[in-house]
Amino acid sequence: MTRIGIYGGTFSPPHNGHLAAARAFMKQMWLDLLYIIPTALPPHKEMACPVSADHRLQMCRLAFAGMEGVYVSDMEIRRGGRSYTVDTLRELSGAERRLFLLCGTDMLLTLDEWRAPEEIFRLCYPVYIRRERDPALDARILQKIAEYRTRYGRMVRRVAAEPVELSSSDIRAALREGRPVTGLLPPAVERYISDNHLYV
Repeated sequence: MTRIGIYGGTFSPPHNGHLAAARAFMKQMWLDLLYIIPTALPPHKEMACPVSADHRLQMCRLAFAGMEGVYVSDMEIRRGGRSYTVDTLRELSGAERRLFLLCGTDMLLTLDEWRAPEEIFRLCYPVYIRRERDPALDARILQKIAEYRTRYGRMVRRVAAEPVELSSSDIRAALREGRPVTGLLPPAVERYISDNHLYV
């Protein structure tokens, strides 16, 4: 049985918090392979300060280059239109594959509102990672996990990692305002953004 992780998002741009989450996800879930999948168009939010899918894909390839077992996939970009997680799970599922889906807190709390949630829970094991330190969310998270177990018969697992409070929207704002982002992005991604005049 091959253990496969799925880490999707807009990745606009991919930053060091994404890399830290990917490493912790791979290690703690004992993944054989991790797919990084930039969305074509996210179904639940509008893309602020959009850059092309090709740019986001290339930045992901630069960000995750050299990470063993990580594959940056363009499957959702090739599919086009709104990117639905259930479609990606269908494409990656197989008899000898066990799929693990990485979720942030916001995703975890709304999984039951996504397209075909019953099928999502049937096809994968959801795994969440905290990217914030807000203790007010603790009770809501535990309540949702219990609800999902009752409704879908699936236990949601957690990646235990120190939260990296870093967001792509904050980085985009810093870039627009000309503030430094050194240390927040992989150096190759920072160079790519500068060379291609993105987020200005």
